[in-house]
Amino acid sequence: MGFRDFHPNIKLRIIFGFFSEIIGSMIFPFMAIYFAVHFGAKLTGILLIINIIVGALVGFYGGYLSDRIGRKKLMVMAEVLRVVSLIVMTFANSPWFESPSLTFFMFLVGSICWGIEGPAADAMLIDVSKPRERKLMYSIMYWSGNLSIALGGAVGAFLFEDYLFELFIAMTVMAIVLVFVLIFFIKESYVPTQDPKQNNNGRFQVFTDIFKSYKTVATDKVFILFVIAGLFIQSLEFQLTNYIAVRLHEHMPEQNVFLWSIDGLKMTGILRTENTVLVVIFAALITKLIHKYKDKHVFLTSIVLFTIGYTAISYFNNIWILLLAMVIATLGELMRVPVQQSYLAAIPPDDKRSSYMAVNAFTYQGSMILASLSVTLGAYLSKEMMSMLLLVTGIIGFVLINKIIPSLEKRVQNQGEAGVA
Repeated sequence: MGFRDFHPNIKLRIIFGFFSEIIGSMIFPFMAIYFAVHFGAKLTGILLIINIIVGALVGFYGGYLSDRIGRKKLMVMAEVLRVVSLIVMTFANSPWFESPSLTFFMFLVGSICWGIEGPAADAMLIDVSKPRERKLMYSIMYWSGNLSIALGGAVGAFLFEDYLFELFIAMTVMAIVLVFVLIFFIKESYVPTQDPKQNNNGRFQVFTDIFKSYKTVATDKVFILFVIAGLFIQSLEFQLTNYIAVRLHEHMPEQNVFLWSIDGLKMTGILRTENTVLVVIFAALITKLIHKYKDKHVFLTSIVLFTIGYTAISYFNNIWILLLAMVIATLGELMRVPVQQSYLAAIPPDDKRSSYMAVNAFTYQGSMILASLSVTLGAYLSKEMMSMLLLVTGIIGFVLINKIIPSLEKRVQNQGEAGVA
């Protein structure tokens, strides 16, 4: 089983997603700085929160719609709208015209596009993949995503300020290529069976249908616990750019390493770089090594390593201990992600996959909120108490996953049997 054995949809998603992510990483991670320059830091924070909330809310509708009309049609609509938004953003940052307000509005439209497309794209991957190949598929996507972010972020740091117009042109061209690939090469993976009378029950029927769709998701106890556990576990990683970054900046004493003076701010950057480099270098090796072990053991062990690593980073100030702790945390991350995604793919029924993926997206938003709240808590609690809080966060995630693992294993087995049938 290798890359060449994947469904064409998966291959195209990985290849074109890689190049699109590189260009996107040259622009979007730096947009907060762009908005802060034009609107001020306080207003920028509010605008970014609005952006997250709008994207999440649209994602729920996108998930419902994908299960109603299919994946490809929705993805094409979203990508065409994204092209329009990027063309406007390019024009709004051209040598002849500049409009930060128009740029933000189109930035918001981009989040709406992802809310529409994201659940459909995730569901399509599950539609066209077999259970036995999903760990490899998610490992490759995770590796390529980290590599593209590392390359794009490094280049963007040098080009963003002086060549934003040119970067937007490149992003727009790539988006047009993606629309072409979607229309002519991506195959529809799900054709819903729809009752023709469904759309003739009143103007508010769509809201009733959405409620019914997500009621089914909300009553899936295994899935809800899986999302909550994922939220707690993922929040540990986001602490690096929230509470941990603040703590290191304020309390880590300056230290000399090989004639290089390192303070807390530099250490935060070093830890983020270390994490990305380790993922890029060792993702394939770790995936190969864990293949012979049972998924449930790998998953639980990964949570333990992940929790130990980030708890240590939240407590210690010594550079070498911090570097070692990040190695432990990244090892846990590399073990966890493909297995966690593989379990996730086995949870939803065929006709509700996009709805499930839309709810699962809250893992990301919710973990960001938890990590943001930790910054406020850190102003009132001691370092020891905050480290204990992070430890408890990881333990909660471990306990919840341990509780539902038998059910997850059963769903993986049932899906495998259905695939064979």
